[in-house]
Parts: sequence; C-alpha cells; structure tokens
Amino acid sequence: QVQLEESGGGLVQAGGSLRLSCVASGSDFSINTMSWYRQAPGKQRELVAFTNSAGTIYYPDSVKGRFTISRDRAKNTGYLQMDSLKSEDTGVYYCNADCKVSGSNYYRSFWGQGTHVTVSS
Repeated sequence: QVQLEESGGGLVQAGGSLRLSCVASGSDFSINTMSWYRQAPGKQRELVAFTNSAGTIYYPDSVKGRFTISRDRAKNTGYLQMDSLKSEDTGVYYCNADCKVSGSNYYRSFWGQGTHVTVSS
C-alpha cells in the first residue's frame, strides 16, 4: 500500500502564493504519474496539474502560468507551487499518484486526504 499526505494549505490573500507538498510513503513502490486536483465547495473535483515519469506536464487553462508542479523523486514527494492566487482557487486540494507496489504487475491510483486552501479577496 501507498499513503499520500498533503500539507501546505492555509489562508492566503488574493495575489499571494502557497506551496503544497505531497509525500508518498509505503514499502517498495514506484510512482508513474502524480497529479493535483481541487474541489471547490459545491463543485466537482477537477484536475489542476499533472506530471508523469516521462516529464510530461499538463495544466488546465484556469491555472496555466500560475501553478507549477514538480517532483523530488529521491524523496517521493510532489509539490504544487501556486502563485497569483485568486478567490476561485479556494478549495480542498488533493494529491493523486499512480503507483506500482513491488510484486504487482499494474499501477493503482492512490489519493491523499486533501489540504484546504482559502484565498480571500
């Protein structure tokens, strides 16, 4: 099994920045993709950043140019740098990773518990 734990959320004024972290832990696993999603109150969960082991990166237009996803493979940690935050960025941010545990032939999707981000206008 793999556990994902997010941190770094909080309250920030519009125009400010936050850096979220996602630490993956467990025994003998590898990570293929790592993504960040967010869920605003009353809305569906949406993808805000994606990266994979090949280095592909994707952002939706809503965050492009403001959010930056990165990974530290040695630490099994992913990051989401969020700049120029807007009130519409408010929500719970979740880390998602497709991981293969030793002894398994396939990747599984794992989720963290989420971290709250509130942007005040």
